[in-house]
Amino acid sequence: MISFNVPPYCGNEKEYVGQAIDNHKICGDGEFTKKCSKWIEEKTGTEKALLTTSCTHATEMAALLCDIQPGDEIIMPSYTFVSTADAFVLRGAKVVFVDIRPDTMNIDETKIEAAITKKTKAIVPVHYAGVACEMDTIMDIARRYNLLVIEDAAQAVMSTYKGKALGTIGDYGCYSFHETKNYSMGEGGALLIKNADMVEYAEVLREKGTNRSKFFRGQIDKYTWVNYGSSYLPSELNAAYLWAELEMADEINKNRLQSWNHYYNGLQELAEKGNIELPVVPEGCVHNAHMFYIKAKDLEERTRLIAYMKENGIGCVFHYIPLHSAPAGRKFGRFHGEDQYTTKESERLMRLPMYYGLKPEDVEKVIETIKNFYK
Repeated sequence: MISFNVPPYCGNEKEYVGQAIDNHKICGDGEFTKKCSKWIEEKTGTEKALLTTSCTHATEMAALLCDIQPGDEIIMPSYTFVSTADAFVLRGAKVVFVDIRPDTMNIDETKIEAAITKKTKAIVPVHYAGVACEMDTIMDIARRYNLLVIEDAAQAVMSTYKGKALGTIGDYGCYSFHETKNYSMGEGGALLIKNADMVEYAEVLREKGTNRSKFFRGQIDKYTWVNYGSSYLPSELNAAYLWAELEMADEINKNRLQSWNHYYNGLQELAEKGNIELPVVPEGCVHNAHMFYIKAKDLEERTRLIAYMKENGIGCVFHYIPLHSAPAGRKFGRFHGEDQYTTKESERLMRLPMYYGLKPEDVEKVIETIKNFYK
């Protein structure tokens, strides 16, 4: 069986986890947490990167830092994971969904402005498949309407937009290091903070409402409870696992791009015949090969194709069910404008196996099996 996903493993993970154990420091903010945070800061140029227990928690922190209140409205695509909405729904906000672009599956930047009301507080672009949203337009809208921008860059570590790292363009960026992502700590994430003035507030939130971070830097002689907060700090064991992969981030990225390009070139013939559609990467966007997907004609054809691939020992999956069609989506949100593409395109999309170390011969088998289906 060619698995859809295999969690990344580079070789030093066990050694580093063992080092954390030997250091007698397995809770958060130890040697490996600091190394990972510094790597993100240096790689992206963000003011501050705080490792978190998940991308979900990074987004919850962003919602708190943005002071999202009951009744506020948050604009985002419906084609995303539930965490994108949950973080704001937990604060009592109303989620306003707008349609996506059929080429990138990202939020349609031309639909955002019409969805803005007096209650709108923030825009949450989701960089699907590690391909950037049209951030110049989104940031221009945010400036004109005095809105905050929180980038859901869960899939976008190592991706850029016009030379800028995704997650660093808006006010906050949220990364995921889940086992399905390019770089993993099992469960984990990171919050990227653009404004230096918000860093101390974020540290307090992450440390259960205490100024413990200042204490460990020697800035105060004891720490205390200073504000509300929660426990968003990951274990040092998780950070140690992640560090082994961040050390090899460029190699992992190169390997995944080779698989992505192999798929793209191998399936070009089917795309030219009109059997399938391939991913689109707009000019100015550098992606990280987080996923490779194709689009079948419709839901019925995709269902048959997934079953055919499984019969031939290949794990392929569909992706998000649009949030606005879910019970909680109807309860906590509304769709502004016409759902021209969100549902239709989501029903056509099928993700192919993609992970670090995927063998070229397995990529070739996937390509040939898809070709056989369409013969």
